[in-house]
Amino acid sequence: MLYYAFKILISAIIIMAIAEIAKRNTGFAALIAALPLTSLLAFVWLYVEGFPLSQIADLSMQIFWLVLPSLLLFPVLSILLKQGLGFWFSFSLSAATTIGCYFILLYLLRRMGVQL
Repeated sequence: MLYYAFKILISAIIIMAIAEIAKRNTGFAALIAALPLTSLLAFVWLYVEGFPLSQIADLSMQIFWLVLPSLLLFPVLSILLKQGLGFWFSFSLSAATTIGCYFILLYLLRRMGVQL
């Protein structure tokens, strides 16, 4: 149980640090947030827990494919906010756009024979 608490603490510290850094320097916060810290932590936790390297490699490739539609969230959110549409509406529409892109990508990947 202590191990799980440690994992949660490390993850929470990273998220909190990004939010606090953003108050002072959005560029540096963006750099940290853009790093695949969540994925890196997941790889480390899985490795430490003794998962086979082949499963970690599969996870890495699956993350690659699923990151692609999530990238659309950022420019859509930025554009909508700059148009003055309000945070929650822009946030929701950006998230919905990303979800729609996930469905499209999953369909295309299945047609190409890629298994997730």
